[in-house]
Amino acid sequence: MREKLEQIRLEAINAFQQTKEASGLEAMRVKYLGKKGELTAVLKQMGTLSAEERPVMGQLANEVRAALTSALAKQQKLIEAAALDARLKEETLDVTIPGKRPELGHKHPMSIVLDEVKDVFIGMGFEVAEGPEIELADYNFTRLNTPEGHPAREWSDTFYLKEDSSLLLRTQTSPMQIRVMENRTPPIRMIAPGRVYRKDEVDATHSPMFHQIEGLVVDKGITMADLKGTLNEVICALYGKETKTRFRPHHFPFTEPSCEVDMQCHACGGKGCRVCKGEGWIEVLGAGMVHPKVLEGCGIDTDLYSGFAFGIGVERLVLRRFSITDMRLIFENDVRFLSQF
Repeated sequence: MREKLEQIRLEAINAFQQTKEASGLEAMRVKYLGKKGELTAVLKQMGTLSAEERPVMGQLANEVRAALTSALAKQQKLIEAAALDARLKEETLDVTIPGKRPELGHKHPMSIVLDEVKDVFIGMGFEVAEGPEIELADYNFTRLNTPEGHPAREWSDTFYLKEDSSLLLRTQTSPMQIRVMENRTPPIRMIAPGRVYRKDEVDATHSPMFHQIEGLVVDKGITMADLKGTLNEVICALYGKETKTRFRPHHFPFTEPSCEVDMQCHACGGKGCRVCKGEGWIEVLGAGMVHPKVLEGCGIDTDLYSGFAFGIGVERLVLRRFSITDMRLIFENDVRFLSQF
């Protein structure tokens, strides 16, 4: 048995040292030190020894087991170190190679134009007012002189949130004019920028979600001339003195008289194209003198005060500002398009 134990010691240690992979080393461990390994098979023969030989062989067997365990652990460390070295060499970073500069974001074209418009109005003494996008029908329609049964209040035109039609996604930022007038006394000069929602079909110049800037001026002696002068000044400030505009008679329930303001099409210069639907002009905003019923509903004395209001479609200003021919590009978030700005 002594010879067999010494033979196992030499063969096992040599096998451990020759093994270069973790899987192979585990196989050698099982072969020599496992429950069915060679050392275990020899130890099972201890019962055949005499009482005098048994302690001697037992001590030798323990020495052999300790030697094998030590050699196994040593080789395992060597294999792990070699694997780590190989991994470090494979994953080495060349710190002399220039790194990739992180790509910085910038303002969206909508934000650029919105901020420019705000700056123009603030420079003219207007205040900025913001309000809820989920609005009461009373503020969105009724108090703006839009009665029950008006086409604008139909479910086909407006996104309602409740069956009783009391809550909706605002179709305009005009409700902020009511909220300001009922809490302020004239003179009032304010704008209300924000998102609005209507059931429009998506095309080159329409979207079910878009941005508006509603404006309101209430003071003594305000006339249509003040309205035209203010809007012309704003458009010229944004697009240059050569910008052509036209005012057309129109009807809005909350203004009287009312008008629509167009800019000459930036894509065709007034000749007619797909963008302007062949008309040569693009509608930019609606405006007019605030209806006396609207002022009186907010507690404003119409014998002393008058005012004008307007609503600007910001997307259409963006189209003109950057010569974009399709509004859908503004909302599609295509980085190839947005990176141009």
